[in-house]
Amino acid sequence: MDLHSLEAFVAVSTHGSFSAAAERLHLTQPAVSKRLQSLEQQIGSPLFDRVGRRIHLTDAGKTLLPAAQRILQEVDNANRTLQNLSLQVAGRLSFATSHHIGLHRLPQLLRDFIDQHPEVEVDPHFLESEVAHEAVQRREVEFAFVTLIPRPPRAIEQIQLWTDPLVFVAARHHFLARKTRLQLNELCYTRAVLPHESSATYQLIRQQFAQRQLPLKTTLPVNYLETIKMMVTVGLGWSVLPASMLDERLVQLPVDIPPVQRTLGVIRLRERTLSNAASALLDSLQ
Repeated sequence: MDLHSLEAFVAVSTHGSFSAAAERLHLTQPAVSKRLQSLEQQIGSPLFDRVGRRIHLTDAGKTLLPAAQRILQEVDNANRTLQNLSLQVAGRLSFATSHHIGLHRLPQLLRDFIDQHPEVEVDPHFLESEVAHEAVQRREVEFAFVTLIPRPPRAIEQIQLWTDPLVFVAARHHFLARKTRLQLNELCYTRAVLPHESSATYQLIRQQFAQRQLPLKTTLPVNYLETIKMMVTVGLGWSVLPASMLDERLVQLPVDIPPVQRTLGVIRLRERTLSNAASALLDSLQ
């Protein structure tokens, strides 16, 4: 039972398909299948049931999965601990970031870090905050820059870095832009362009309406704030965006509620040993 076979097994279990696992492991799909076949032969039992294009863990697969995950985690921690003994800040640094943070908060920070540590190969993954949480927990990245949530899983450590004030906005030609004062109930029947319901930003906005027992009328969800801004600019509805995204095409709506803000920061696994490169970048943020 070798590590490469266990890695392929965990990747297929996590991603739900051989093709996705192959992409994650930078292998061909036949190579992943071969590793799985080898592992199944060693165990003497199939690990997956294949029904059409869908795969499901067998009882043997369900039994092996937590043990395989623990083995890979221990090996990963051991490798990083040994590498860190050299104190050299080098190698690949894989992390995730939301699109907004990656575009508006990280460029100068990463530029300074690369200047100080030219031996580090920076490997950013642009993901939605919710997907980034999953990537951290699956150990696909060392940490992630995301919108922080009120109650993270116990295994996750959150580090607050920035507060991000949010404002209600509409296009200059939108009828709401002519208002000198707005109550929240004046927005509840007007179409809004907001992120997906699972996002932390949406939950912040929804909370404002729910506290006042007001409905919220939305279009199809859009998770990229830059796309939401474009849709609002052409008049498809009002939205709530970071104040830093305001420009001459948008008007801040004078909604009569206390200021709303979200918290941005870093998440990481508490028990994961970070590489020297990851530690150096996080230390530079403190």
